[in-house]
Amino acid sequence: MTKIAVVGNGRVGGSLAAALARAGHEVTVADRTPGTAADAARTAEVVINATPGAGSLDRFAALRAELRGKILVDVSNATVDGPDGLPADLLHHGSSLGEQLQEALPETHVVKTLNTMLHPVMTAPATLAQAPDAFLSGENQQAKQTVRELLVDLGWREEWITDLGGIRTARATEAAILFVPHVIRSSGFAPFAISVAR
Repeated sequence: MTKIAVVGNGRVGGSLAAALARAGHEVTVADRTPGTAADAARTAEVVINATPGAGSLDRFAALRAELRGKILVDVSNATVDGPDGLPADLLHHGSSLGEQLQEALPETHVVKTLNTMLHPVMTAPATLAQAPDAFLSGENQQAKQTVRELLVDLGWREEWITDLGGIRTARATEAAILFVPHVIRSSGFAPFAISVAR
């Protein structure tokens, strides 16, 4: 059992929290207000960023003390939205939210994952017609192993999880968000994920 704080109580945060609790973890859900997020992070071993990516950097940089020595799982993408509310561009050109969080939180182990799919797939990968991929980006191998185990608890098979390397690789997976609006306009909001054919 791992003590997990999910920051963000929308569709992403809510579904992750419910699935991790069903898997036997002790889960606290905090909204985006600084006080509740700080309280939740203070007692957790793993903190999940399930907040909108555009505001994540400021929100979590303010929790530097509470996140010291913890794992921060970043599932968000920092984007500039278009008129229809769908992602139109990346916020951090030449970088990524994952990298920016790691730079702002040098004593925290940031692991980027689950950001290349629509949110229903995060907790139900086996419902897709073909195997999806979940990617890991981060500097600390032990932290990535912990996150890998949490992914397995969410229904991800080991062979569906790919460690891409350091946090710099998050800029590649975050760029995949630019596929999303085009796929949605073409096919609707049916769940999908990025998958590497092998």
